[in-house]
Amino acid sequence: MRTALIFLLLASPAAAWEFSASPICTLIDTSATGELTVTYDPAITEYAITVTLSDGTWPTAQTFSMAFADDRPISIQTDRHSISADGRSITVKDRGFDNVLNGLEFNNRAYAMAGDLTVGIDLTGIRPALQAFRDCPAANLA
Repeated sequence: MRTALIFLLLASPAAAWEFSASPICTLIDTSATGELTVTYDPAITEYAITVTLSDGTWPTAQTFSMAFADDRPISIQTDRHSISADGRSITVKDRGFDNVLNGLEFNNRAYAMAGDLTVGIDLTGIRPALQAFRDCPAANLA
């Protein structure tokens, strides 16, 4: 059984998704399992998603994947991820993030997975903050 079962059992509903346009477009949520941060820097046209564990570390794994579950399920996978020096955060950067943003917006749960670790993320209440995030690049470029 995957190590992450404990994360799924301890996951609590999202308190509130937060959006900030400064210094770069940022969408963030903190829960009992940790923190999910999505950023977009219009100056370099790069998106990033980071999942930081509140406890424990990410295993070294050849791939990192996310699965989004509910109305519009989708799974994505990459081998272009990095793990922070302390092992608590895993990050993926790319210039295109439509699948990630759509997965976050149109589903109620997300699962971040590397090796034998799966972290459940509650997406309840994300839509207003995600819409502000989607609108952010144009506002920051003006």
